[in-house]
Amino acid sequence: MSVAEIKQSAESRMTKTLEALKTDLAKIRTGRAHTGILDHVTVEYYGSPVPISQVANVNLVDARNLSVQPWEKNMAGPIEKAIRESDLGLNPVPMGDTIRVPMPALTEERRRDLTKVVKSTGEDAKIAVRNLRRDSNEAFKKLVKDKDISEDDERRAQDDIQKLTDRFVQEVDKLVAQKDAEIMTV
Repeated sequence: MSVAEIKQSAESRMTKTLEALKTDLAKIRTGRAHTGILDHVTVEYYGSPVPISQVANVNLVDARNLSVQPWEKNMAGPIEKAIRESDLGLNPVPMGDTIRVPMPALTEERRRDLTKVVKSTGEDAKIAVRNLRRDSNEAFKKLVKDKDISEDDERRAQDDIQKLTDRFVQEVDKLVAQKDAEIMTV
């Protein structure tokens, strides 16, 4: 592998880490309803667990309510049960063929707990970025050992990877701060 390939690989993997963080942060609810909140809730469908979005339409009714419309009438019960038993703390209400999912207002204590979860998730993303930096630096050391590049080239490459790492860590901090502000807004 060349220095450029290592840098490119590190950057693409750090970008994937950032995308994973964005996905994780989107799952943390802020008191406002959004359809993505039910993405990781699975329901038993003909013997296999599938996401709710694959067996029903999930729509936004208003700022505090979701509507789940199962494609098959017999799926309403299992979907309602899956939402109720999920770790989201939601209480779905069956309304004929559809299921209404009201979003409860967040208490101050719950908001603080959620900010701790957000910070922990952000820290995990930073650790992942730093691990990618370490892997890249080890790859550069291997190139020096194999005499493919000089020590000066290695030092320059490590500086570039450090700048890349700093940029992604700043981006993680920015996303965490935005989510914190969003959670603490009443």
